[in-house]
Amino acid sequence: MDPQFILERDTAERAAAAPMLGWTEAWAAVNSGSGNLAGLGEIAAMLADAFSALPGEVELLPPAPAERVDARGEVHAQEHGRNLRLRVRRQAPLQLLLTGHMDTVYGADHPFQATRWLGRGILNGPGVADMKGGLAIMLGALLAVEGSAARDRIGYEVVINSDEEVGSPGSAQLLAAAARGKAAALTYEPAALPDGTLAGARPGSGNFSLAVEGRSAHAGRDPGNGRNALLAAADLALRLERARAPGLSVNPARIDGGGPNNVVPDRAVLRVNLRPRSAEDQARAQAALDAAAAAVSAEREVRITTHGGFARPPRPLDARAEALFALVERASADLGRPLAHRATGGVCDGNNIAAAGVPVVDTMGARGGSIHSADEYLIADSLPERAALSAVTMLRLAEGA
Repeated sequence: MDPQFILERDTAERAAAAPMLGWTEAWAAVNSGSGNLAGLGEIAAMLADAFSALPGEVELLPPAPAERVDARGEVHAQEHGRNLRLRVRRQAPLQLLLTGHMDTVYGADHPFQATRWLGRGILNGPGVADMKGGLAIMLGALLAVEGSAARDRIGYEVVINSDEEVGSPGSAQLLAAAARGKAAALTYEPAALPDGTLAGARPGSGNFSLAVEGRSAHAGRDPGNGRNALLAAADLALRLERARAPGLSVNPARIDGGGPNNVVPDRAVLRVNLRPRSAEDQARAQAALDAAAAAVSAEREVRITTHGGFARPPRPLDARAEALFALVERASADLGRPLAHRATGGVCDGNNIAAAGVPVVDTMGARGGSIHSADEYLIADSLPERAALSAVTMLRLAEGA
C-alpha cells in the first residue's frame, strides 16, 4: 500500500476524532461581538489555552491603533481586542499561514446569545459557523498533523484576530507580516454554500464615512444663509449610486445627521460601501468617490472630509491560487466528498492575504448557513469532514503536490 496514502488516511482519522463539537459549543457560549472587549478577552484566553496544545508559544498581541467616525463626523480612537498568534517550526521547508477570527457580528446586547439543536446534526447559535466551528476545525487539523510522521516538514503560523467582522483595522498589519514568506494560506471562513462549495474570486471592499460640514441657520427666518449638510449627504449618496457598473457595486448604507425641524442642519455623515471586482474597478470607484465629493462640495458650498478606504483589495484568482484550489478539491474528492469553487460577493481576510502575494483558500471552515443572522446554523458532521480535508491538504503541500 502507498505509504503516502497510509499517512493521509491515518492523519485524516486523527483529525476527525478531535473533540471539535465540544470546543465549538463552549466558544459559541461566549459573546465575542467585535465591540465587546470583555467577551473578546474571555474568548481569547479560551483559545490561547486550547491552541497551547500545539508546539510553539501562543501570544496575545495588542491591536494596532484604529479610529471611528461619530455621527457628527468627529474622529475618535477605537479599541479592539487582542489577536492570537502561534508560530511553529519556523525553519521547516514548508511554511503555511492559517487564519481565523474570534469576533462575531452579535454584540453583547443582541438577543441571539445561546446555541440550540434544530434537529439531527444541525446546531443553531451565534458564530457556530462563522467561525467558532472554523476555529475548531483548524485546531483539530493541526493536532492531527502534529501526530503525523510529516510534521517536521511543515511549519506554520496561526493568526486569530479580534476584528475581522469590522474589516480588520487593528490586525491588518499583523496579517500582512504573517503572510510574508508563506507558500500558501488556509483561512477558516465557512463554506460558501451548505454543500461545502469554496469561495473563489472575491471583490474588494471599501467602507467610507463622508463627513459633511455645512452651516446652520433658522429654517424660517433665514434659510438661505444655511448650508444644508443633510441634503449634501443625500446628494452624495445619489451621485455614488449612479457610479454603479458591472464591476462595481455601491451601497449607500446610512446617513447620520439632522436635528430640529426649524434648524438647517450643519453636520451629516454618509456611510457607504463600494465593492470593486478588480484593481481597475477600484481605481474607478475611488475616482467616482473623489469626483462626487468635489462636485457636491462646490455646488452646495459645504466642506466634505472623507474617512476610510479599501481595507479589502479585490481578489481575482491567479495561476497559483487556481493550483491551490485544485489541490484542495482533489483532496476532498479523494476523501469521498467532491467539491468545487465559485466566485462570491463576500470579502474576508483572504483578500488581504492574497494581496500579499500568497495563494489562499479562505473557506476551509464549517458547512452551515444563514450567517450574520439569528438563524445561523452549523452542520455538525462538517467538523470532522473539514478537519480531515485541512489535514490532508497540509500533508500534500508538504509532499510538494
